[in-house]
Amino acid sequence: MTSNDTPRDPHPYVGMWVTADGFIRQELLPNGRYDEARGNRRSAYTGSYTVTGNQLDYVDDTGFTATGDVRDGVLFHEHLVLYRESRP
Repeated sequence: MTSNDTPRDPHPYVGMWVTADGFIRQELLPNGRYDEARGNRRSAYTGSYTVTGNQLDYVDDTGFTATGDVRDGVLFHEHLVLYRESRP
């Protein structure tokens, strides 16, 4: 970071999102990347994401694209429903 760079707070959507059963865990990283685990399979899907308003646009590392949106604090990602993981 140079002296001209101003540190910014991460986007409010950054963090861990999980399905109700905990099987799918999607971490939105502050650098615009995501890492999704499924069951015992860590990093099952990885890629980048952008946020525009409440919409997320995903591009995984194989080029597959998907969308999601956050409504009332819940992330609807294609057919998945993910909730913010509680922080201890």
